[in-house]
This record gives sequence, structure tokens and C-alpha cells, in this order.
Amino acid sequence: MHRTAHDTTTNTTTGTARGSTRHAHRRRLLAAAAGLAAVALGLSACSAGGPADDGDVEVTIWHYWDGTNADVFDQMVDDYNAENEGVTISTANVPNADFLTKLRASATSDTLPTVAIGDLVWVPQINELGSLADLSTLLPDTVLNDINPALTSFGTIDGEQVSVPVSANNLAYMYNTSLFEEAGLDPASPPATWEEVLSTGKTILEKTGKPAYELNAQAGDNGEGLTWNFQVNLWQAGGEFLTDDNSAAAFNTDAGREALGYWKELVATGVSPYAAWGEFEKGQAAAASEGSWMVGIWAPEPPFDFDVAMAPYPSDGEPATNLGGEQAMVFDGDADAAAAAADFLAWFLEPAQVTSWSEATGMLPVTDTVAASGDYLGWVDENQPRLRPYIEQMPYARARPNTPLYPAISLAFAQQIEGALSGEVSVDDALANAEKAVNDIIAEG
Repeated sequence: MHRTAHDTTTNTTTGTARGSTRHAHRRRLLAAAAGLAAVALGLSACSAGGPADDGDVEVTIWHYWDGTNADVFDQMVDDYNAENEGVTISTANVPNADFLTKLRASATSDTLPTVAIGDLVWVPQINELGSLADLSTLLPDTVLNDINPALTSFGTIDGEQVSVPVSANNLAYMYNTSLFEEAGLDPASPPATWEEVLSTGKTILEKTGKPAYELNAQAGDNGEGLTWNFQVNLWQAGGEFLTDDNSAAAFNTDAGREALGYWKELVATGVSPYAAWGEFEKGQAAAASEGSWMVGIWAPEPPFDFDVAMAPYPSDGEPATNLGGEQAMVFDGDADAAAAAADFLAWFLEPAQVTSWSEATGMLPVTDTVAASGDYLGWVDENQPRLRPYIEQMPYARARPNTPLYPAISLAFAQQIEGALSGEVSVDDALANAEKAVNDIIAEG
């Protein structure tokens, strides 16, 4: 998604020890790639008589960012190109709606880019298009070990690290402080538990006549709004969405009933509207589970006074939120291009670059070092204090199942769960129906 962000100068300075490690690793990567490329070119020359290419290693990166995000990323690519001889990286913007279609077409015509940067839920689907490099063999351990584990776990398929994160976001409780004040509530004390969401919600509804907490209560075209948000409450209640190996539904449990029962009570009491998404952003609901990207989008001109708190969880449960963001995948059809791409990603994931990228775009840091650094948190407190809750709950953030069937699973789940929210079926029946629908999709493959 597009995020309007704070503008800052890109900082490409790295610490001496860190820089030395990366450059040593880079030399090994490119030397190994050059050796493989020389063998390949030698074989080509013997069989086809073609001359060896003595030009730069060319790396192409596809992404769907636009606006500030695209401008900042392209500038960082230019900075990398200026620092590194023998490599030329170019970028291409492919609209989000067309990204997977064009990537599939390029796989068919053998014209895949070197790097694809897309929504993390696409990783399993993109993995099926072509051979993705195992980045655990191309990136330094110091880089991989610094990445938030939930983000690397999503990119781990069949024991290989087929993607690494380049941006992150999550969901938190965003609220209209003016409506809180109108209801006689202290905006500095937002609800921290499900029970408080219900109790304060009833007060807001009574005093203002507006629903207090917007839910993604309808499946819509793809179901993901409902499913993505519901998973947060399912995890908070101690449940799981799918089994560890993604072979079956796992949500039809006491935890699932607790989470869906909470949603049903929110709707039944009027605290949450059974309506299409969008009431909170229009000022017609007091709060919602919103992504961190909204902080950046609203920063220049907020539609109303708002603040953010960590996602409320049950008093007997545990904190949790759901991860989003983009991940980078490297196709390994060309050894030297893949090595050069990996070196760029290693550079991009160094603290200096993660910091400048996060500050310039408003995206959350993907590395633990930056997320906990005094310099970055000082910048947040001074420039974007509403990002603090999102950063503080990153240790509790979890990723959706990394299966290529996930889009179909998400829609089927949401369509069945909506029945409980509309009052058509009970909580038990909705979960049982969703379990059957999801398991049927998994069985069909």
C-alpha cells in the first residue's frame, strides 16, 4: 500500500566492523558467482561460439511501491550503484493489481526479474513460479540473525530461506480521541483488554450514538480483511489458524469459539457495526484495528485527532498482532546476478539503511537492532510518536500461514465466519462450516 512518509536524507554510512564484514562477504559472493558464470560462459562459447560478456552484472528489481516509497527506494538503489562498481541495479514499478499476473507471464516467457519484492502472502505463490535462491547461503548470518524471526519464518519453505523482509507493518488499536472525549472517556487511557473494548464501547455508543469499534465484519471480495484481523484475536486467545504443516484447519477449538464469541458480542451489542469497512476512517466509528501504514498516510493532514495503542487482548490471554509488509525474493537463474542481488539485500538490511528507509517511509524496521536502537526510537518519539505501539508489539507479531493456498483459504474462512456475525448461524456452526471449507481447499490442493 502507498504510505505517505516523513522525508529524510538517505544515510548509507555503515560501521567499520559491519562494513568490513559485508564487503568481505560480498567479495566471496561475487567471486563465487563469477566462477560459476565463467564456467557457464565457457560452456556457452564451446557450444555456441558466443563471446563472453565483460560488462556489468545486471540486476532487475520489480516492486509495486509508488509515491514516496518508490522515490526513496530508487534513491537507495542509485546510492548502492554509485558505491559498487561492476554491478548495475535497475528497478521497475509493476502495479500491485498486476504484479502476480505479470510475474507469471514472465516465468512462462523466461524473462523473470532478478528480484521480486511483493506482499509477504505472495511468497508461497511466487516460489512456485521459478527457482528461488536459498538466501541463507547468500546472506551473512549477521544479517539473517538480526531480522525479526516471525518475518524470516514466513520466508522459510522446505528448509530454505526463499525470501527476506524489506518492510514490515502490523495491526494495533487506533482511535478517535475527540469521540473518546465526547463520551467522557480519557483518551490517554484507551482500552487494553477485550473486556475494556466492550465496556468503553458501550459508553461511546450511548454517549455519541456512534459505534465504538469497527470490525472487518464482512468477507468482501477476498476475505482477507476479516481473516487477517480475526487471526489476531484467535492467537490472543491461545489458538492457531492452521496446523504447523498447513495440512488442516486448527481454529475450531475453544480459542476459536472465544475469539468468534467476542466478535459476535461486539456486533450484537452495537459496539461494532455489521457493515462494510470504512466507518472509522470517515470519523463515523470511534476506533478500529488499523495498520501502521495509516500513521504515515494521515501524518500530513489527519482527518481527525487520533492516537494508537497496542492491540487489546483478553485479560486471561496473551498479546499478539498480525504482520504485513513486503518480502524480497531472488530468482537464481543467473548465478552472478543472484549473488549481486543478495549483496544489495545484505546492504539494504544493514542498520544504517534500515534506519533511513524506516524513517523516510514510516514502515516498521525489520531488524531487531534498529527496532531497539535509541537513535531510531528517538526519531519516532520526535516525529511519529503514534508508531511507538506498533514497534513495541513487534515481539508479539505473528505471520499468516505460508502456503500458496492461503488466498483461497482466507476467502472461504471469511465467508463462513461472516454468517455468525450476521446472525444467520451460531458460533459453533460458523466455525464448523469454516473448518470444512478450509479443509476441502487443502485436500484439493
